[in-house]
Amino acid sequence: MTTLRAFTCDDLFRFNNINLDPLTETYGIPFYLQYLAHWPEYFIVAEAPGGELMGYSECRVLMLCMFTVMGKAEGSVAREEWHGHVTALSVAPEFRRLGLAAKLMELLEEISEKKGGFFVDLFVRVSNQVAVNMYKQLGYSVYRTVLEYYSASSGEPDEDAY
Repeated sequence: MTTLRAFTCDDLFRFNNINLDPLTETYGIPFYLQYLAHWPEYFIVAEAPGGELMGYSECRVLMLCMFTVMGKAEGSVAREEWHGHVTALSVAPEFRRLGLAAKLMELLEEISEKKGGFFVDLFVRVSNQVAVNMYKQLGYSVYRTVLEYYSASSGEPDEDAY
């Protein structure tokens, strides 16, 4: 059975199986620590029965899971722009297609709503059609295309995001 729990600093040394995926945007340890310090309630980890991380997500209203999600809250309450933002959502390849990403998004949306968020937004690589389709199934829509949002490696062109 999968366990959802709060992300800890020790998890930073356990999620390479998730973070090294080519579709996952990776950050330095100080970035993750900043999110953990500012939005700990949004940093959730999902653990498999054997203790391996399955994925994570970061939301600015934030979460991390073995599938992880990381995020935060941002915007203006006065202009009804206060919202959750998914910074990262990634599931380890061996745990994909089990509904973990959808569960993390559901948790993120609940946390965002409890914090008074009016909506949740995110960016996704245009080429990541599996993720684009999942977000559409969850009720998200493409608001705009951001040109060259994702930096490319090895001399390839930068990639657009929705």
